[in-house]
Amino acid sequence: MQRNTQMHLLWHVVIGWAGVTLACGRMMDGTAIVEASEGMPAKQILESAGIKGGLFIHLGCGDGRLTAALRQGNGCLVQGLDRNARNVEAARRHVQSLGIYGQVTVDRLTSDRLPYIDNLVNLVVAEDVGELAMDEVMRVLCPNGVAYLKRGGEWTKAVKPRPGDIDEWTHYLHDATNNAVAHDAVGPPRRLQWVGSPRWARHHDNMSSVSAVVSSQGRVFTIFDEGSGASIFLPSKWALIARDAFNGCILWKRPIPKWHTRLWPLKSGPAQLARRLVAAGDTVSAVLGIDAPLSALDAATGETIRTYEGTNATEEIIYADGVLFAIVRPEGVESKMHLDAYKSLGAIRRHRRSWRWQEEEPRLILALRAESGEVLWRARMPVAQATLAVDDHSTYFYDGEKVVCLHRGSGELRWKSDPVASRPLDHTGYMPNLVVYEDVVLFAGGDRTTTALSAETGQTIWTAEHHRGGHNSPEDLLVVGGLVWSAKIAGPADSGVWTGRDLETGEVKKEFLPDVQTYWFHHRCYRAKATDKYLLPSRTGIEFVDFNKQTWEIHHWVRGACLYGIMPCNGLIYAPQHPCACYPEAKLDGFNALAPASKGPRISRQAAAEERLERGSAYGEMETGSSADPADWPTYRHDASRSGRTETAVPVELQQAWKTDFGEKLSSVVVADGKLFVASVDTHTIHALDSHSGVKLWSYTAGGRVDSPPTIYGGLALFGSADGYVYCLRASDGTLVWRFRAAPIDQRLVAFEQIESVWPVHGSVLVQDDVLYFAVGRNMFLDDGIWLYRLEPRTGKVLSVTHMDHRHPDSGENLQVNVQILNMPVAKPDILSSDGSCVYMKSQAFDLQGNRQALGPHSGEAAVQGGVQRGDEAHLFCPSGFVDDAFWHRTYWVYGRSFAGGAAGYSQAGKFAPSGRILVFDDDTVYGYGRKPKYYRWTTPIEHHLWAADKEAPDVPKPAPTGQRGFHVMHHWSQELPLAV
Repeated sequence: MQRNTQMHLLWHVVIGWAGVTLACGRMMDGTAIVEASEGMPAKQILESAGIKGGLFIHLGCGDGRLTAALRQGNGCLVQGLDRNARNVEAARRHVQSLGIYGQVTVDRLTSDRLPYIDNLVNLVVAEDVGELAMDEVMRVLCPNGVAYLKRGGEWTKAVKPRPGDIDEWTHYLHDATNNAVAHDAVGPPRRLQWVGSPRWARHHDNMSSVSAVVSSQGRVFTIFDEGSGASIFLPSKWALIARDAFNGCILWKRPIPKWHTRLWPLKSGPAQLARRLVAAGDTVSAVLGIDAPLSALDAATGETIRTYEGTNATEEIIYADGVLFAIVRPEGVESKMHLDAYKSLGAIRRHRRSWRWQEEEPRLILALRAESGEVLWRARMPVAQATLAVDDHSTYFYDGEKVVCLHRGSGELRWKSDPVASRPLDHTGYMPNLVVYEDVVLFAGGDRTTTALSAETGQTIWTAEHHRGGHNSPEDLLVVGGLVWSAKIAGPADSGVWTGRDLETGEVKKEFLPDVQTYWFHHRCYRAKATDKYLLPSRTGIEFVDFNKQTWEIHHWVRGACLYGIMPCNGLIYAPQHPCACYPEAKLDGFNALAPASKGPRISRQAAAEERLERGSAYGEMETGSSADPADWPTYRHDASRSGRTETAVPVELQQAWKTDFGEKLSSVVVADGKLFVASVDTHTIHALDSHSGVKLWSYTAGGRVDSPPTIYGGLALFGSADGYVYCLRASDGTLVWRFRAAPIDQRLVAFEQIESVWPVHGSVLVQDDVLYFAVGRNMFLDDGIWLYRLEPRTGKVLSVTHMDHRHPDSGENLQVNVQILNMPVAKPDILSSDGSCVYMKSQAFDLQGNRQALGPHSGEAAVQGGVQRGDEAHLFCPSGFVDDAFWHRTYWVYGRSFAGGAAGYSQAGKFAPSGRILVFDDDTVYGYGRKPKYYRWTTPIEHHLWAADKEAPDVPKPAPTGQRGFHVMHHWSQELPLAV
């Protein structure tokens, strides 16, 4: 839909309120009075706007009182913008005094463009939009977002309409028909819309942390285990979590006290769990416990609307036209799988493979009126998991022998089919397929055939070959473009052919092989999905298969959650947290929402040409720092190589010299010139303290998170921020010398539940030979990639810039041409390091002029890739980044050159090089703490030790093949230690 058409529709939904006025003056000049912070005006705004949570923007924030008051609870982020720098400072002070900075933030508006990506904001509030064009306000609003503006003395409300070409995803398999196809215009991912926490699912070798994901009315709902990733033996923390679909803000959480055991092996926890969550309109229907009844929740608040009687131990739900259809375990009947799952690890492993659902008691099928809970009908009979489906007339399911059809309104039997073939349901990650499309019922039971039945009579229409798809998961059966699709994509030896059959006859109408050359792994451990234009398998990451053009577009660098997969809707691709170690230095982590390319260039020429450097009041008036003191610790981990080593003598008996409380998440510290510097990460603030007394000397607040401490150099405090800027402060008093916008344009999104730039910079920047180095961006495959900058530290002058995106620097081909099995080039930034000869970003080397050296990987063979550790470019790095504090079990620090990907690969570096959770080193020796190397792969026990080993990796002329379990690192000594949590 064109913008002018959208605006035409928009202003047909503008409503004015003469009676809603604020007891405050103009916000653009900072004269808001105290009453704005005392609840009523903000509350009235929110009630009139009808927005209960998400991302709120207050234009012309003044002193910040109304801005802060707009945060009515934990379910929203608020940012105030003002053109006046003094107002920004005053507003920040006010919000900080309330202890809510981070959830409420303030920044300067410096142009006629709002600093946000498209379709992000839920509510824009302004008394005076100033020079901003109204279409700019509407650009940043998400569908159904509200602009609440004061015009002519009256407040008006404008609602941005939801485009007609995006869809919802209300059930595990899209809707009540089980056809996992979105009617959505989403295309291949080019932009990040938002990313949410945590960064990882809990464990690869045990049950998936993601049980269910659905979306409705601009919200996304997940059932997720928030328990610690340090050990799977630590308790689960299951919750139903609601997020805004367009910015990822967490709206609310409901705890789930007891869910299926997390110790279920190899991420194959029952596929049936995904069927316990449905969203429809403003209501969420969910089962909040493994034996819990069915409940209806308010989608905006999470409050319980009703609990349905007679639904204890509901195992599946679907929804259609105001009626809930539930599969319920009858009272007094125990599920052997769930009951035995809590007895012992042995019982868990037996039932994963040997569970026979046919041996369990028949289930109740209940039809309930959603608004009242009235039982419309009930039937008791065997029902195969995940086969219940509903269309306009009937209810369908598989009973273990035949497909059964009941009248939707009465539950009376309409027909039973002839016996249809199905394999025994011999492990819980697999479920048969039953899809209803128009007047045809399709069934695939795992025996390599698809059977098509008449929805009216149950008569067999045709039977044909069904290709093998899926891996430890249900298989694929999709109806797209009027054709029934399946593909040979289960394993690396499968051809990848997609076959589309005529719905009415079973005749092959389309069949085609992949048109790209790459390494094909087994399909990810979840079902494929589709849209009306694309088939979306996941043999390596997410493939967009255009079945009309018969072309494939591959994305190795992103994938979905084990067992559940991805979700295409709202014009976006949602990829929940995964536990995958493939492509570890390139693949996205966290809960990602990805958007297709926008119209026109991502970064316009006009924006790219804008002045980046802002000179502060101390520019040209910098003090010269004292000469380097050997006792100083001036940068992250002491020095440019990030050694973590100092020659300062430390007494054996330590005594507390002072204590200063912040009550905030703090970074590590640096010390120089008699001062200690620390970043308050989530409040965006650098604090300077007297290093001898702990007295606070000064503080400086940036525009986004600062994830690590500054680098102190020549009397300057230099640091990057998640707002996309690099800052230079006078270290003596915190006065701004300069700041440089490293982000190509000033655009923000929501990342890990705070507002950040699309292109953030890590806090700790690198200074090597009087040159300042840093990387800006998130991933080479998104938003035009990553830039490596070299600046003059004192002036902010750009010396050079190296741009890295999805294109190979030599050939211009997609960077994925360098994929070797489960390894690919580094594509994510990190805190940089240097050994004096090279600069390093993870395992990627650059020369001191910023030129990228040879691209990885070294090999596709896991042991060879993991064995390339010796040489001049050996250095300290971490594939998931220095500031990853998740203690996730498939990543660790390495002193070497390379890290291997995949289930057989991530353990390899620990065999060939000094590796662990925390490493420090001197000229000869590496000292470390972490798991014993033998526990890196395919093991649940986690035993830690403190150790010392030679700095140089052992000489292994011919690395051992993957199957060999030998270890080559010889520790000088090793001391067992308990797990640190």
